[in-house]
Amino acid sequence: MTAENSYRALTQDEIKTLESNSCSAQDWNLVRVADGFDPARVKNVRFSGTVTVGRLKKKVSLFGGIERDTGLYNATIHNCRVGNNVYISNVEDYIANYDIEDDVIINHVALLAVDGASSFGNGTEVSVVNEAGGREIPIYDHLSSHVAYIIAMYRHKKTVIEKLKAMIAQYVASVTSSTGFIGRGVKITDCGTLKNIKVGPAAVLDGVSRLENGTINSCPKDPTFVGTNVIADDFILASGAKVSDNSILAHCFVGQATELAKHYSAEHSVYFANCGGYHGEACAVFAGPYTVTHHKSTLLIAGLFSFLNAGSGSNQSNHMYKLGPVHQGVVERGSKTTSDSYMLWPAKVGAFSLVMGRHYANSDTSDLPFSYIIEHEDESVLIPGVNLRSVGTVRDARKWPNRDKRKDPDKLDLISFNLLTPYTVQKMINGLKILRQLKDTSGQASQHFYYNGVKIKRSSLENGINFYRIAIDRYLGNILVRRLRENDFAGIDDLCAILAVKTQIGKGHWVDLAGLVTPQETIDNLLTQIEDGTLSSLDDVNAKLKEIYDNFGDYEWSWVANVLEQNLDKSIGQFNARDVANIVQAWIESVEKLDLMRCGDAGKEFSPMSRTGFGVDGAEAERDADFEAVRGTAEDNSFITELKNRLEKKKKSAAKLIDKLQKIS
Repeated sequence: MTAENSYRALTQDEIKTLESNSCSAQDWNLVRVADGFDPARVKNVRFSGTVTVGRLKKKVSLFGGIERDTGLYNATIHNCRVGNNVYISNVEDYIANYDIEDDVIINHVALLAVDGASSFGNGTEVSVVNEAGGREIPIYDHLSSHVAYIIAMYRHKKTVIEKLKAMIAQYVASVTSSTGFIGRGVKITDCGTLKNIKVGPAAVLDGVSRLENGTINSCPKDPTFVGTNVIADDFILASGAKVSDNSILAHCFVGQATELAKHYSAEHSVYFANCGGYHGEACAVFAGPYTVTHHKSTLLIAGLFSFLNAGSGSNQSNHMYKLGPVHQGVVERGSKTTSDSYMLWPAKVGAFSLVMGRHYANSDTSDLPFSYIIEHEDESVLIPGVNLRSVGTVRDARKWPNRDKRKDPDKLDLISFNLLTPYTVQKMINGLKILRQLKDTSGQASQHFYYNGVKIKRSSLENGINFYRIAIDRYLGNILVRRLRENDFAGIDDLCAILAVKTQIGKGHWVDLAGLVTPQETIDNLLTQIEDGTLSSLDDVNAKLKEIYDNFGDYEWSWVANVLEQNLDKSIGQFNARDVANIVQAWIESVEKLDLMRCGDAGKEFSPMSRTGFGVDGAEAERDADFEAVRGTAEDNSFITELKNRLEKKKKSAAKLIDKLQKIS
């Protein structure tokens, strides 16, 4: 409500005008107005309870360019504060118990009311990952994927969970009210029943069927949209979210810039930044950032996902139980499921893996990332590391930052976009040890190896060792070379300063906190500070998470330096220029090997087989011409060209660095 308004009683002339316009009031003394109120713009309105109305001076533009005078028309208004230049028209039943801010449009609505005290969806418990309960998240307006992850996945930290829930309960109490709120510039048109909802500034509700007990957070820079025939109960939408096209939600949190549309159905699920759900359904899903499902037949159930692309007909089940659906699944960041893929929970899929076929073995491939998991003769066959050479993996990593649609300056989720981080590379180091151990212990005669519910062919195992070794060298070199490029050096003292480690945090295990990649130590410290009361509010917790996020670079170098020390069996302070030059040399060799593999993989898109179906009415020459007209050639493909150009630049850069290092060694 605009602060500068001062309200006064209606004059007798104003009351006379209102009554001549078919208006009535339970008691005209309970209706107060601001200077600038125009009774001519209030027609066929019944007032009851205490009502205040602001200035009515402007026009509003409706769909199709139709203009209308701001005012109140054909409505019953009970216990409301109506701001300046509001347009309310054709309310079928009534509007009750609302604070309606300036410049709001409410046109053709069945019912908008609050009944008793409401928290507007805040505090609703959402049973994620395990549909039988035990991992409930109490959702609230400013929920981040990281706080949600801690609440859902750290249940063994009972005091931490209790304190976090107490902080959330305190926030819920602060927003509980018997009066609803419609923010400035909101547009609500052609909607059905809206009960106990709160709507943030600039949001648009168009053609909604029914909303009950929820908050639609929004801001002018990133308006939230709720569209045709949406039904939602016990929900919270974050800024920039879009829910439309007959979608149905119950007990859900929808994160910033997430879109759920085209008959999507979800219950007891949380979605964080930039997710997309279309046609399919979800139950008890924790969808970390960039979880996307596009297909009508796709079901996500009882799982933890992030950066997932779910293919058509993807399905999981947790029905191998006797005491209830206790099973759950974890699909680590960046994975894909192909059409008609199936996984029997419990299972755990390593980061950036491709799941193809049907799998019943309850496998755990978390230490074998970048792999294919395929079905062959009713067995789950793993091809380790092969996704590292896939051009699609590189494309995915590059597209995510470019597809960050969040425009709200206050971003709730702190997202680490990098493909290779200590989190994924530590898994490759573990995977390298596992594959070598399998090879050493099984003997030369073994053609197949078994690990955690998957089968690995000898040739795949040997290739996997090679893929992981190349990628590890590439990552370690990437981080070192970046430091050398960003900091000039003329001698060994300068080099030592560049290599110096600022913090001991980061040397150990790393985790992915639903988008936030960080050392486990930082999360352990965070949990300890929540437990001992050092962090006593949600703002404190979020500030600490932001601090952790901002220090990623220092933590990352601490981890990389530690691995390099282990590889060379000397401390980072003892590295000489020759040691560094050798690392740079190993880096550029790995870059070249991996990039050439990726160029080769991209080249398959232009093979004769890929041309099948082109030039449908002609011979081979017409087929090739049609293909090139539509898809182009490998030689002029922008992605392949960029990959090759970047490789050449890296080779030149590496040569200069090595030459410079040799001069000071």
